[in-house]
Amino acid sequence: MTEYGFSFVSVIVFLSLAALFVFAVLLLGRFLRPSRSSQEKRSVYECGERPIGDAWFNFNPRFYIIALIFVIFDVEISFTFPVAKVFSSWIKQGHAGLAYAELATFIVILLLGFIYVWKKGDLDWLKKFDHDVN
Repeated sequence: MTEYGFSFVSVIVFLSLAALFVFAVLLLGRFLRPSRSSQEKRSVYECGERPIGDAWFNFNPRFYIIALIFVIFDVEISFTFPVAKVFSSWIKQGHAGLAYAELATFIVILLLGFIYVWKKGDLDWLKKFDHDVN
């Protein structure tokens, strides 16, 4: 046993059992599901709708930029939850000021990044340009 109350043998056994379970379920599914292929099953499936037109067309890539910004800020905000979880224990240990300063600094950095993205115009769906396009 290690200092934390578990050994690596139990971790390896757990991971091996998890991998064996996944393999067994996939193998069982292969034998149980029907394998009748048809033209309709081999066709492209897009959100329950039949595909219409060509797949190569111009689209507004702004959605991907906004989605990427959301994911970045969402993941970074999720880092505040562990700090909030142990904040009361840090207060008991006398480290409340340090914990608060670290959390406030992190939030300020995120807020500055959000303000930068907002001022840059990356959150606007229709971006405004300073020049006319002829």
